[in-house]
Amino acid sequence: MKNLFIFLLLISVMFWLSACSVDDDGTSSLAPVPWVKTMQVHVDNQSILELSGVVRARFETPVAFQLDGRIASRHINAGQHVEKGQALFGLDTRDLKQTIHAAEAGVIAAQAALATANTDVVRDQQLVAENFVSRQALERTELVEREARTRLNAAQAQLQQARNALNYADLRAEESGVLIEVSGEPNQVVTFGQAIAVLARDGEREVEVFFPENIRPRETGSVLLIGGLMHAIELRESAGAANPSSRTWRARYRIMQDEPTLSLGEVVRTRFTKDTGAANTIKVPLGALDERGEGVHVWQLRNNQAFPISAQIIALDNEHAWVFADLQESSHIITLGTNQLKAGMAVQKLKP
Repeated sequence: MKNLFIFLLLISVMFWLSACSVDDDGTSSLAPVPWVKTMQVHVDNQSILELSGVVRARFETPVAFQLDGRIASRHINAGQHVEKGQALFGLDTRDLKQTIHAAEAGVIAAQAALATANTDVVRDQQLVAENFVSRQALERTELVEREARTRLNAAQAQLQQARNALNYADLRAEESGVLIEVSGEPNQVVTFGQAIAVLARDGEREVEVFFPENIRPRETGSVLLIGGLMHAIELRESAGAANPSSRTWRARYRIMQDEPTLSLGEVVRTRFTKDTGAANTIKVPLGALDERGEGVHVWQLRNNQAFPISAQIIALDNEHAWVFADLQESSHIITLGTNQLKAGMAVQKLKP
């Protein structure tokens, strides 16, 4: 009796294993049919590109001294609004004042040398008139007098340069605006032309946008401001080449309408459109793209089965892709889990 029970148990296990056999494609015959999310295809040959932008001033001027020196005083801070002519930094002027004293001494010495040369010329002119010295002696004296005059002019120019340098030690704002960067500090030694601040001038504002490497900056677009306001923007300039580090194109857009509420550094949303030029262009979520194997595919749902359709990417944004594919209007494609699909695989459509 015990042997009969064991025999019947073995028969039951064999029947159960045969019922759970594996199909030729490697899937269990009892495996549940997967659910998939789908969408209906609509032709859309207008690609929409949305990117973040930053509000910048039309003119952002580096602030620097016109001479070398050590910073003695700093009168401003980053983010501060300054008026034209307002003092920003001051250099240590001790060496500059000594340079002025030396230049003044040089002028006095040159004046004395010129006075001596003038006296010699007058004396030699009288001696030549009385035939006590030759004409050549007088010419040498006149040459010395011209040289002394030239040295005086050079000394006076050096004195003026020294006085100008003392004026340059007081760095003032060339225009009214906001200091968006300040790096200079007291006791810091700076060189001629070294930027120690950046002044964003008052007035016109722009939007700076960075485009992906494979998308060149568009000529026109729009910017969405806080409160839902939408203003047109127009390309003013773009970089001549993509940034080698970030692989992006920098572009500056002029806001066509004045907006006094814009703040420097404010992050805004920009929108650009472009005609793809392809009649069968469809807009799909990025999750609908399957890049396994050769080329890009989208998966069409037909009779509860998945079939790959070859596609060509026309444009991309952060969430969608515009692709050219041989699909009829109102066809259904699978938008999630495409990397798990196989040709002819049975699937179930999720209800919206």
